[in-house]
Amino acid sequence: MGFFDFDKHGHWFDDIALVSQLGLTMAGSILFCFAIGYLLDRWLGTKGLFITVFILLGIIGGGWTVYRQITKVLDPKGKHDPDEKGNETGNG
Repeated sequence: MGFFDFDKHGHWFDDIALVSQLGLTMAGSILFCFAIGYLLDRWLGTKGLFITVFILLGIIGGGWTVYRQITKVLDPKGKHDPDEKGNETGNG
């Protein structure tokens, strides 16, 4: 018998891992797009135009990716994921 019962409380680690993954995904998307915007601003001599545009794109892209990750976790069987033709899979 150990200090922590992983069978009973092991889901906490899964939850912490998911939250960490979501945060890093969002931060990574924003920082990557910030870097692209910064380099474009520096290269083209604009002052903040591309940084603003690419940060907004990073927020949108990161938010969309986080949303997809959350829906995958909440619906692991894929009942409500549309197939290529737009039809829903599963029985409902």
